[in-house]
Amino acid sequence: MKKIGIVSLGCAKNLVDSEMILAVFPPDRFEITPKPEEADLIIINTCGFIEAAKRESIDTILEMAKHNNAKIMATGCFVERNLKELQEALPEVDLWVPIRDYKKMHLLVSELFGGEGLIEISPLRRMVSTAPYFAYLRISDGCDNFCSFCAIPYIRGRMKSRPLDEIIEEAHILKNKGIKEIALVSQDPMHYGCDIKDGPNMMDLMKAIDELGFYSVRVLYMYPEEITDEEIEFIKDSKTIVPYFDVPIQTASNKMLRLMNRHGTVEEMKELFHKIKTLMPKAVLRTTLISGFPGETLKEHKETMAFLNEIHFDHLGVFTFSREEGTAAYRMLHQVRPSTATRRKDEIMTLAKATSYKLNKERIGEVMEGIVTSYDKRKKMYTLRSYWNAPDDIDGNIYFESARTLKEGDIVKVKITSAMVYDLIGVEE
Repeated sequence: MKKIGIVSLGCAKNLVDSEMILAVFPPDRFEITPKPEEADLIIINTCGFIEAAKRESIDTILEMAKHNNAKIMATGCFVERNLKELQEALPEVDLWVPIRDYKKMHLLVSELFGGEGLIEISPLRRMVSTAPYFAYLRISDGCDNFCSFCAIPYIRGRMKSRPLDEIIEEAHILKNKGIKEIALVSQDPMHYGCDIKDGPNMMDLMKAIDELGFYSVRVLYMYPEEITDEEIEFIKDSKTIVPYFDVPIQTASNKMLRLMNRHGTVEEMKELFHKIKTLMPKAVLRTTLISGFPGETLKEHKETMAFLNEIHFDHLGVFTFSREEGTAAYRMLHQVRPSTATRRKDEIMTLAKATSYKLNKERIGEVMEGIVTSYDKRKKMYTLRSYWNAPDDIDGNIYFESARTLKEGDIVKVKITSAMVYDLIGVEE
């Protein structure tokens, strides 16, 4: 029985691809191993979103190639984006499979191994690699927004929504496997269905998912201008969709929004967040920002800081601008010095830390229900995932004590008793 190892880099959407790739290998003929030294084939599913991700992909390929007994296969976004250059630079790789060749991956791997019988890749066949109670559910691929800093449309193509009945079929498959919690992922989830004539939209999808009886459903990555009043009201009253709004704004300057080719205005974003917090005072807000985008001056940076002083995000991440070939921003004038971008990033994070600590302290006394995710032996405490923190390890943790023995996947209630900058501390009710 041949052994297959995989390293999945990048985002949750890439992880879904990795899980589909693993399902190409029939379990009666192949064994999945976490130990690269045991593997006959090591697959690296690369990320090519920004320069740091590309560097990590190359380093991972070179590291895995040290295991001389294994064949090396590279796939994913970086391979799709830079196939020819990578083929020339990395002779260590035995098989390159860009995203455009996924449908014939089983044939290409069969040729590499000198055998047949692999299964064609399919979104309805996945070897779920997350915890047994949780899974990501991808609802579309590609993107039509063409933000000036982003290469995704050039890598993944225009937006392609999955048929609603196929998504619901996969959701049933996941639920029948014992999955309690799902996160809907896409480059642009709130735009779901826009490419299907007279087809479903995000409201139709949320209503259908809400009826399936999952314990918890989360929508990740919402463009602010696409969130409608109807959708906010639906989430407020939903049985399963949690009030967690992951809304990357990238900047809070109208000038920079235009340069980034982002739609909407700062005033509209303020109105959106105020509306959410008015309807759902305990709703969680998360965002992502870019510092040092071309053309950003101290004035625009201060505008973003002022916005953050008014709109308080529970969770916030900020990245310095990455100049990516093929994007509109690559050719823009007035590129910001890396040292300036880093300084502005640090200023944003200093403010974000203070805001996070303030908001966390306000949650003391709140009772949160959620899923037990682990036990920290050093702290002698369990960790909880509630509506407050997402499953991608970006948000903080909820640590809690319990007088009884719990296991992963248990659903418990925890009273928050103290707060840290990023984490919450509590005790089981």
